[in-house]
Amino acid sequence: MLSLLGWAGLLAALWLSFPREFWPKLKAEPEYQHLVFGSAAVLLLLWLLQASIFDGLAVHFLGITLVTLCHGWRIAVWICLLPLLVMLALGLQPLADGGWYGLITFVLPALFSAGIFWFSYYFLLPRHLFIYIFVAAFLASALTMLLHMGLTSAWFYLDGRYPWHIILDNYLVLSLLISFPEALLNGMAVTLMALYRPHWLRTFYENEYLSSAG
Repeated sequence: MLSLLGWAGLLAALWLSFPREFWPKLKAEPEYQHLVFGSAAVLLLLWLLQASIFDGLAVHFLGITLVTLCHGWRIAVWICLLPLLVMLALGLQPLADGGWYGLITFVLPALFSAGIFWFSYYFLLPRHLFIYIFVAAFLASALTMLLHMGLTSAWFYLDGRYPWHIILDNYLVLSLLISFPEALLNGMAVTLMALYRPHWLRTFYENEYLSSAG
């Protein structure tokens, strides 16, 4: 029953987030195709390079904040679907877990990362290059990792797979350790893109950030 709820939630999220502008742009622009499929390939690599603690409980980089800043959260969700389908097809992820895995690994983290970006852009801080890098990239990716691991812990506990003390002592306790490398990975990638490929970052408004940085 829980797996069906997960798949229903994932399909609903995909339906509600469907970006109408995505397919025409993807068909018309070869450079954009390379960016989209390159993003999917990087995500697949990050998710496959994992350290398994118990069956199903694994620690790995997410890369969701980077993809969200590059494409916006709607397109990011659909791009993340590609590596999930590959993992399901190869038997690397159980089909029954696919729905919840998608919700916890990229749908909710993408929304969360986008929320931090929009909050910092509109309400909290000045529109400055360093604010974009350190808040929308570094801080957002660290907090997104904490969110992901917290949701994963709740999922496995509510599903009855492991008692809470096992999850807490062997998995959740690592969240603070992995959040810094996650922040470093996303932050460095966003910094390089902002400097050398700003057109790859859909959320980077060059006229505003660079003018305020000067």
